[in-house]
Amino acid sequence: MPTVDEKAAFAERLKLAMRRAPEKLKGATDLARGFNLRHYGAEPVSTQTAHKWLSGRTIPTNDKLQTLADWFSVEVHWLHYGPPPGGAQQSTPKPVTPGEKYPLSSETLELASKIESLDPHRRYLVQELVAQFYGAADKN
Repeated sequence: MPTVDEKAAFAERLKLAMRRAPEKLKGATDLARGFNLRHYGAEPVSTQTAHKWLSGRTIPTNDKLQTLADWFSVEVHWLHYGPPPGGAQQSTPKPVTPGEKYPLSSETLELASKIESLDPHRRYLVQELVAQFYGAADKN
């Protein structure tokens, strides 16, 4: 039986996965609707059930966790329990060395789009900030 802290931690990971999703999910209604389109279980989940997941009152069953993990492109273990012991996170991308191309993902494209939409001065500031970080990495 999961503890209160485990349920709360699950809810935070679920909210993080929702924020990172390409589609804009605003809450329990969007979560339940999107989940029911993807899950092929016996019964659809209600908005109330999705709200219980998001508020840390319950953790879904394994089949529902698998559907959520597939939907949000995360590991089931991470979604249910958090990062694996030993600090090695399976879902964390490896660092990219200067000059190496960063793998395209929905997050990368969204970030690039946001940077491109900035006015020229702010875009320059972001580019300078990134250059400073790369410079600091080279000195270590």
